Amino acid sequence: MILGFGLMRLPRKGVSIDIPQTSEMVDMFIENGGTYFDTAYVYPGSEDAARKALCSRHARESYTLATKLNASIALTEKIARGQLETSLKRTGAGYFDYYLLHSLTEKNSKKYDKFNLWDFAKEQKKKGVIKNYGFSFHGGPVLLDELLTEHPDVDFVQLQINYCDWESPKVKSREVYEVARKHGKRIVIMEPVKGGALANPPEEVADILKKANPDASFASWAIRFAASLDGVLSVLSGMSNTDQMRDNLSYMKDFRPLDESEYAVINEASRAFNEIKSIPCTACGYCVKGCPKQIPIPDIFAARNEQLLYGRIEAGRKKYDSLEGSNAKDCVKCGACERTCPQKISIISELKGCATAFEKR
Repeated sequence: MILGFGLMRLPRKGVSIDIPQTSEMVDMFIENGGTYFDTAYVYPGSEDAARKALCSRHARESYTLATKLNASIALTEKIARGQLETSLKRTGAGYFDYYLLHSLTEKNSKKYDKFNLWDFAKEQKKKGVIKNYGFSFHGGPVLLDELLTEHPDVDFVQLQINYCDWESPKVKSREVYEVARKHGKRIVIMEPVKGGALANPPEEVADILKKANPDASFASWAIRFAASLDGVLSVLSGMSNTDQMRDNLSYMKDFRPLDESEYAVINEASRAFNEIKSIPCTACGYCVKGCPKQIPIPDIFAARNEQLLYGRIEAGRKKYDSLEGSNAKDCVKCGACERTCPQKISIISELKGCATAFEKR
């Protein structure tokens, strides 16, 4: 099955991952033919959850596991390389079927060179600690072409692809996809539902999709769009509860690619979505880690998007007021957030707009 289980947005009880529900989801996934699981060193609690819900409960040959090495948070080459050993201990997997250099962009790719991490990945593949190596990518087509030319032996590449970003001048999903295919690389797709935005689209988009097929979930349109592309190894869905798992399995267990009429619907929905002003945050949380004020940036943007995407003015205000700690006006404009944002959001400017919207009443 081409559907992959992304372990970044697992169900939670309070601040902790809900292991019983995660285990139930893992079992459902495997029982229905799923094999590909995706985690990362920097996903809080995710690798430990993989051990408890997956690796300690299922035969190793019954699944494939991917994790990632993130050089951006490492001060030295030794620390960066040590992430692999930590990931092995956390998961108890013994080896990784897929190992990725994490979230490469124009701003950080040289650090992977400086720390010799391409060679490190190749060494670990020779040792059998990893079976396939690749990288996840949030840059532009020019950089991707350079990386794949310099490292032709990578086994796969992970790209952000969804129907709203397909022709985006910032994300350039179609262009980076075409570069990867030109180099003959298999593709793992991340963010097919755009951080959940396409699973719960604004009314204008929802009406288009429901008119075309009242019985199809909104998420199904987005995931099937990604899965219909050639050369796709897996489409990752960051499922957060058993209902989402059931829905994904209902149309991906016996996957049918989009037909011509469905592509026309997708194009109409994409145009409608992109005409609505919103903040394209996928709530990955990378921006918060380096923030000196620990501003809950994704939560603030989610509150603002309640207003921008859905027109729920008071709901957005209440969501913002309920946030604890620092708020939008506390931004010191250091730029740490913007250096790590995979979506290339002008976070400083957007926070200023949020402060204006929420704090001047």
